[in-house]
Amino acid sequence: PGERAVTPTRSGSVPFERQWAPLDALRARLIRALGAPGRRLVVDRELRVGLGATLAVGVALLGASTLPMWMLALGPILLGVPHVLGDLRYLVVRRGLHRRKALIVLAGGPLLAAAATATVLPALLGCAGALLVARTTPTRRFVGLAIVSALVAAAIEAGWWADLVFAHAHNLVAVLLWLTWRPRRGRWHWLPVVAYGLALAALALGWTDPLLEASGGLWTAWEGLDVDTMQWSLAGPLDPDLGLRLVLTFAFAQSIHYAVWLRLVPEEDRARPTPRTFRASWHALYRDLGPVVLGLAGVAALGVALWALVGLADARMGYLRMAITHGHLELVALALLFTEGRPGSRDGASEAAAQRG
Repeated sequence: PGERAVTPTRSGSVPFERQWAPLDALRARLIRALGAPGRRLVVDRELRVGLGATLAVGVALLGASTLPMWMLALGPILLGVPHVLGDLRYLVVRRGLHRRKALIVLAGGPLLAAAATATVLPALLGCAGALLVARTTPTRRFVGLAIVSALVAAAIEAGWWADLVFAHAHNLVAVLLWLTWRPRRGRWHWLPVVAYGLALAALALGWTDPLLEASGGLWTAWEGLDVDTMQWSLAGPLDPDLGLRLVLTFAFAQSIHYAVWLRLVPEEDRARPTPRTFRASWHALYRDLGPVVLGLAGVAALGVALWALVGLADARMGYLRMAITHGHLELVALALLFTEGRPGSRDGASEAAAQRG
């Protein structure tokens, strides 16, 4: 069901194409077995994405309530590189931002500085640079620059605390980008939003503490990945009880952050409401990023995984250092969203033209 494979724009065949056939056949049988509900999930994107996002919230809440240290340790190792690839694909390539030279200079330079210094202040300057060359009205540009200027002043005043706040806030930025990715025709998207808020409240207020105590989820055998280390990295010198709440909420929000770029945004970005087959998804990914980027991402993912077998804590920190600028990229994307409009609204025609269905 859904779309057949798209035709690649590059010459030559797409490698590893036939390997997806068993998964497509399995999914087709599953949908047929579900009957009318399965068919509705295929044709109704609002329902499919709303229920899928709500399921992701439930799974993330259960994980943060029982095995938060496992989520914090293994999440970046298993899902980090793929979700950064999603960032690059949907925030840059699909919008054509890599072809806008002025934007690359004024926003790309500060983003490189943010990556080198691991601080949010240069990324805010990158937001200002993006707003200067944004395709928008003078009023929106002025308002956006005023907001960014206030954030720059606050970041300078806050110092190290600004980076700590952004470490938590960037998970919410991804959710905001997903919510505004395309016009909404129904109300199903509010279901995961409400569930997200309730889950954060449950973790922050200690409603899930009995599950955490019963599971022993704060214990870990990995050196350098104990709860005290996580509290310091995610809460600094704050009260230990508050620090633990921030650790739990971060484990939950990070999981949803991954779900946004690996599942929710890919569903929202297509012009057609029906889901792609796995084969068509691979075609589209290959078409958007090409063999070089995909090859480098595969090498990076494999390298992080092998590194984790030797030292999990070191591998996790190594990945975070390499990928830190992806959160800054999302901040610039949010600035462009405010001034230029929804990212998914710009290439629907090219997406539809590339498909065969």
